[in-house]
Amino acid sequence: MRLVFRLFLLILVFAVGAALAAPKKTDAQIDEQKNALKKLEVDLAKKREELAVLETEEKGVLNTISLLDQNLNRTRSYLSELSRNEDMLQGAVKQLVLDIDSLDAKIKNRKRAMRKRIRSLYVHGRSNDAEILFELLTKNGNPEREVYWVHHLLNRDRENVETLRSLVAERTQKQQAQEKHLAELSRLRSRKAVEERGLVAQMNGQERMLHSLKHDKAVQRMALKEFERNQKTMLSLIKKLEERRKREIEEAKKAEAARLAALKKKEKAAEKKREEEKKREAEKARQAEVAKKMVQAQPFKGPKCMPLDGPIISEYGLQEHPVLHIMTRNLGVEIRGKRGGRIRAAAAGTVAMVAEIDGRGPSVIIEHEDGTYTVYGHMKAIHVQEGKSVKKCEEIGEVGDIASLNGIKLYFQVSEGTQTVDPLQWLKQK
Repeated sequence: MRLVFRLFLLILVFAVGAALAAPKKTDAQIDEQKNALKKLEVDLAKKREELAVLETEEKGVLNTISLLDQNLNRTRSYLSELSRNEDMLQGAVKQLVLDIDSLDAKIKNRKRAMRKRIRSLYVHGRSNDAEILFELLTKNGNPEREVYWVHHLLNRDRENVETLRSLVAERTQKQQAQEKHLAELSRLRSRKAVEERGLVAQMNGQERMLHSLKHDKAVQRMALKEFERNQKTMLSLIKKLEERRKREIEEAKKAEAARLAALKKKEKAAEKKREEEKKREAEKARQAEVAKKMVQAQPFKGPKCMPLDGPIISEYGLQEHPVLHIMTRNLGVEIRGKRGGRIRAAAAGTVAMVAEIDGRGPSVIIEHEDGTYTVYGHMKAIHVQEGKSVKKCEEIGEVGDIASLNGIKLYFQVSEGTQTVDPLQWLKQK
């Protein structure tokens, strides 16, 4: 009987523990959502500060449009996160209401039973309990069962009081949690209302900016000038990288020539030995082949990899800009992406540069074996470092909207030496 009683207690404890664990899981999820919301708030505040500074300093038109677009995207994400938090808090409050109602019913039943017990004691006293105890202790039978019933009768009233106290304490705890969640829900809804009004204001501000750009010739000239300056910056970077590559090749040639001269001098001392003469000639032929390969690199061949999955929203060459509505010459293409989309290296190569580039934001430039360069712009995150070798289709970062005028996208450019080419045609070359 004692073993059965212990098993019963263990089952009861497990059931109570499971019931208490459920709200804790919900609380953990709510805390996790709050942390995600705080991160978005920090990011949003930072971007709004940048926009405020930019507006007071009256910086470039393109930078302003870019930051307006980024703030709109982040505000929409923040509102979405606020809605998720609101739904989760509403669910938690609803569950707490059900729990409190259930506890109220249990407390009511427990109080009713205790009132009945008090009336019974008042009418009969404890004589009935004493008679039961005397009978259990004097009659013959199972000792363990007798001891169990003795303890049961002696502790029954105390346990009833403790159970009621526990139920009341649990109800108080849930009531406090409910009040806390309701207060948080009220703050959340107030913040959401403010952000929704702010979103409308931001959209109106962006619309006014784009309308001014479309109809104000002076603003158009400013934007075009800024666009062309960004293009020149990109070409200048590629030129510097190409000059560095040629300089490295020239230094390698000089080092090779010095090495061959030293080898020739050394071999003159052993000119009479036929075996050494053959080795010298073979080494000269090999070094000449190496130098030839370094100077005359063959065009890059082999299959290539699309750097991002998504539609092409702006092609290479002369065309009307989708946001500026003026004719511009694109040095690359733009591929629409989704937040967190993975960017891949179009071909094997070496990371030549990781930098913030005007008009392109955080960018990566990869140098390939024939002096071809591929450029990846508007990156939210970069996972490679300068000097690192990358394989074809290897992930190099995540797509974003930094310095973008029209949402999340990848700027992809290909230059053969200092000459840009159509990236889509280059990707098709075998």
